[in-house]
Parts: sequence; C-alpha cells; structure tokens
Amino acid sequence: MPTVHVNECGLNYEEAGEGPPLLFIHGLWGSGRFFHRQLTYFSERHRTILLDLRGHGGSEHTPGGHVVAQHARDVRGMLEALDLADVVVAGWSMGTLVMLEYVEQFGTDRLRALIDIDQSPTDLKAPDWPHGLFDLPTLHQVHTGVQTDHAGTVEQMVPLMFKEPPSAEDQAWMVEELLRLPPGIAGSILFDQTLVDYRETLSKVSIPTLLCYGRGDTVPVAAGEYMRDRMPNAQLVVFEESNHCPFLEEPDRFNQVVDDWIQSLP
Repeated sequence: MPTVHVNECGLNYEEAGEGPPLLFIHGLWGSGRFFHRQLTYFSERHRTILLDLRGHGGSEHTPGGHVVAQHARDVRGMLEALDLADVVVAGWSMGTLVMLEYVEQFGTDRLRALIDIDQSPTDLKAPDWPHGLFDLPTLHQVHTGVQTDHAGTVEQMVPLMFKEPPSAEDQAWMVEELLRLPPGIAGSILFDQTLVDYRETLSKVSIPTLLCYGRGDTVPVAAGEYMRDRMPNAQLVVFEESNHCPFLEEPDRFNQVVDDWIQSLP
C-alpha cells in the first residue's frame, strides 16, 4: 500500500477509483481496513481513500504525536501532499473528532463536506453532557486494562460496538487490527480523544454535514440531534439496525444513503 510522509511520519493509505475525492478516517485503534465494504462501492465514481492515522494500522509508530490535534495536522499534510481539494471526508467515531479539530485549526479549507459516523462532539460524560462514553473512573479502568491486559480489553470491547455480535471471523480480524497499536500508543490516544470537547466547534462547520447514527446505545441518537441543531448545514440519518458501526452493520443502506447524499451536494 502507498505511504505519504507528513510531519515526520509515514502514513499508510489505500485508494481506488477516480473522480471527486472521498476520504474515510477510522475510529480509535482502528484502520482503513474497517471500511473495506465501502472501498469497492464508492471507487466506482470517486477517488476513494482509506487512511491509517499515525500509530494505527500500517502507519508509522512514532515516539509521540498520538493526540487528536496531531492527527488533524497529519490529515492536513496528507491533503496537501496528495494535492486533494473539495474532499468529502467521512469520519467514524474518533475520525469525526479529528475532523472537528481540523476545522478548529484550518477551517474548512480543502473540504467539500463532512460525514460523521456515530460520534458525539465529546466522549467525556459531565453534568452538562450525559451523552459521553466514559466518565473518569471508567476511562481509568479502560486505560488500565490496555496496559495490563491489552488483548483481553480489546476482545471485550469489539462486541459492544455492534447491535448483534459479529461473527467469529469478523471478531478475529477486528481484534487483530485493533491490537496493531502498542499499549503505549493505544493508551495515549484513548486518553486524549476522550477528553477533547468540540461542542463549541459545531457552529464553525459551515459545509454540508451528514450525521449517520446507529440506534444502539454506544452513542445515543440524542447526541446526533444535538449536533444537527447546532451545525449550520447538517442532516441526521438514523440506522435502526446498527449500534456504532452502521457501515459494517447495514453496509448496503449506509453506502446508498451516503452516495445519494453526496450526489445531492451543490
């Protein structure tokens, strides 16, 4: 697979097709492989790119930089290095946080539209934010698990992302992919991506945004409604048979919804 070197890091990516660029950014500990059901479909009319963020998948394990802010700078560097503009970017889970941080740092330059796949603007529960994934004790528990029983922690987390448990085959490849990060990198990005808060950023996202939320309770639909109501040009679609991974749980409907929405863009 090709590699682009930005910010002293080699970023692995996979691409197929020609046409308007469509970039997929994975979630915490994931990789572009999670979007294998999108690559073939969208490459029929798009230059479709699946990125591995720094430290993830096949990208370089650098000594530092494993925070959302650096991931956003890396995405910017990749867009510049590949001379990509008017890009539709689909971020799943942490991938959406990376793009909200991109907007904080660079505005919407080089972007045409955003797709948020089941991610709220912050993962930390608070008195004024009941929609987060973790409170501090739970974050500490998961972080400790990563450091003391990395494989066991990941194996327990994968089924929680789905409405119905994945097959043994799917469970195996996803666990393998998530374990490609060393525990030190995994713990660093877990901590940072949980504590960032982009609620104040939402009003700055002026470009069209599609919010794709599973009906399951990993990230409640109420978080998507909150984002829709605070973004200038956002549309919310709920996937009734999905939890956190509608692109894997309902791939045919997900692909069609996203495709139709992209084709409707001005």
